Amino acid sequence: MPLHNFRPWLFTARTAQSDGLLVPGSVRAFAAQLPPRLVISEDDIEERFLKGSGPGGQKINKTSSAVQLKHLPTGMVVKSQATRSRSQNRSIARRLLADKLEEAEKGSESRTALKVEVKRKKKASKMKKARRKHRAQEDDDDVIGKASNFSEPDANHGASSGAGKSQD
Repeated sequence: MPLHNFRPWLFTARTAQSDGLLVPGSVRAFAAQLPPRLVISEDDIEERFLKGSGPGGQKINKTSSAVQLKHLPTGMVVKSQATRSRSQNRSIARRLLADKLEEAEKGSESRTALKVEVKRKKKASKMKKARRKHRAQEDDDDVIGKASNFSEPDANHGASSGAGKSQD
């Protein structure tokens, strides 16, 4: 970015992300804070290719594109048939197995637990904002309702006091 075009008031999180910078609170900054994925040795994995099942028709049922990985030391098994590509299913299965092993090993400090926690916090924040918004709308409606109610009791009050005066 040339200096003669630099305007700091236009420098937002969006432009910072597109420039490759880490902005606090951004998705890229969150990914940088996550611990690295667990690396599994190839010797500890038993890999099998299975015929797929479910929706996808004859092509899925005939080809052995589903991947089943077994972690030999722990006995954990993961199966992936997310795509019709064997190589993509292999990488997906390895990622799933690494996440599963890390969750079993680290518990609440694992990558998946941290991601779930961030999602939960974002959802709670959205709900809190929505409650604030609706509470403000209700307060505005109450103010409008009270203003219209003020005119009604005055009319009733005037009518009752008028009736009282007529008796004099």
